[in-house]
Amino acid sequence: MANPIVKLEDVRKTYPQGDHEAHALRGVTLEVSPGEFTALCGPSGSGKTTVLNLIGALDAPTSGRVVVNGRDLSGMDRAAQAAMRLFHIGFIFQAYNLIPVLSACENAEFVLMLRGMPQEERRRRVRAIMEEVGMGDLLDRRPDQLSGGQQQRVAIARAVVAEPALVLADEPTANVDSQTADSLLDLMERLNRERGATFVFSTHDPRVMQRARRVVTLRDGQVVDDRSRSDQP
Repeated sequence: MANPIVKLEDVRKTYPQGDHEAHALRGVTLEVSPGEFTALCGPSGSGKTTVLNLIGALDAPTSGRVVVNGRDLSGMDRAAQAAMRLFHIGFIFQAYNLIPVLSACENAEFVLMLRGMPQEERRRRVRAIMEEVGMGDLLDRRPDQLSGGQQQRVAIARAVVAEPALVLADEPTANVDSQTADSLLDLMERLNRERGATFVFSTHDPRVMQRARRVVTLRDGQVVDDRSRSDQP
């Protein structure tokens, strides 16, 4: 059996809130294997976005261990965590997080540019992935010239073009209509199947939960249910 690509061990996260502490996570233990297509669900405040932020080294746990690709994030300094994000993790954000002054092509190639890839090679890879996500004819459009669904396609291209082992998606269908959401999920399922990337979603969307092959439910900062598709009634 393959080693988990993500491992959380008794992870707790608290935030100061006035004269007391707010408990975002209360002892979460979770493993994700390579190639999974997994959804974290639960009501607002359940801790699912906090889990994603910890896996993505965007935040640090108050206690417990977060291990990604065999490396303990808590043992890394900020530079090493940034390198982990750059070389091993792709992010898809609810708000797209595209750079307004860059074209769709330039946004998609931004990670490759940060990696130092030569321009000719990164343009070749970006054009190929933009064709794959249905954006090959819109390479020169800026984000304000694209629909929400088109912007999210660019964000997906940016997340997967560098071929990360792990893609973290925070409510990726929240700001698009149903037809676009289904199209984006088709795309991410295909990228998962054909490229082998592991996807972990934070979501409220029943469509994402129906597509996920594993659904982990959080409530009040704890895992209360964990079902694979074969376990569904």
